[in-house]
Amino acid sequence: MFQNILGNDKIKELLQESIKNNQVSHSYLFIGESGIGKKMIAKEFAKAILCLGDNKYCDNCKSCLEFDGGNNPDFSIIEPDGNVIKIDQIREMQKEVQEKPIISNKKVYIINDADKMKREAQNALLKTLEEPPEFVTIILVGENENEFLATIKSRCMILHFNPISNSDMTKYLEENYNMNVTSNMLDVFQGSIGKAIELKDKQEEYLAIEQAIENLEKEDLIDLIKKLDILYTSKDEILDMLDYINIILLKKSKENVKYTDCIKIVENTKRRIAQNANYDMSIDNMLFNIWEEVV
Repeated sequence: MFQNILGNDKIKELLQESIKNNQVSHSYLFIGESGIGKKMIAKEFAKAILCLGDNKYCDNCKSCLEFDGGNNPDFSIIEPDGNVIKIDQIREMQKEVQEKPIISNKKVYIINDADKMKREAQNALLKTLEEPPEFVTIILVGENENEFLATIKSRCMILHFNPISNSDMTKYLEENYNMNVTSNMLDVFQGSIGKAIELKDKQEEYLAIEQAIENLEKEDLIDLIKKLDILYTSKDEILDMLDYINIILLKKSKENVKYTDCIKIVENTKRRIAQNANYDMSIDNMLFNIWEEVV
């Protein structure tokens, strides 16, 4: 249980003990940044709650096998419909909640991105949290605790998830994805293994950006533009790439104050792009102004 999930060991131990001692709560609130494993842990926890084996994570019983196949009728995940979780989704869940389990002795519902529930959806959910059927566990997963009503939080066991440590993340990415990450990349990830995995296919591009920015003072303008050609062809990812450039520039500004003005140039470029200014011209101007500032 939780064997292949990185970090938050204390939370994993607490959840394991609750199953071992038959003290699973009716409702949980998992809070933490995106990409740190909250949903994965919630699913593993749900599988263990529903397990029919003696050790509560047997991987062989009918419940576990159907869970792994995505067909366990006693388990459901509610995801946002667009950008929000609507009251109709909660009402549909409330109907199902009253029905007894089919395979297991329990039922588990995960509401993912639960901080995107509309206020009326939260009020509707509150009725279920106040008087849940004894066989039901509801797990809310979200990033922003302040988005939840106080009445919702008061009826949940709240677990705060921590970002993954840089050392754990570096080891995991090397062993599982053959990624050799830099300290600047770790600053981008901010403890989110999800962000790191999203970046794995762009590693070469980010390394090229890092090398060019690290050597700004030595670069000819034409060579700089060639080395950062990826900026011109990555319109969909440009804001992430510009944020990455500023992470590098911020570190360099601690050694030389002129890089502080370069950060302002990048931020101005982000604003221009957001205002639909000519894209290529915006990148041209940014690289020229940064080069002129540094050289």
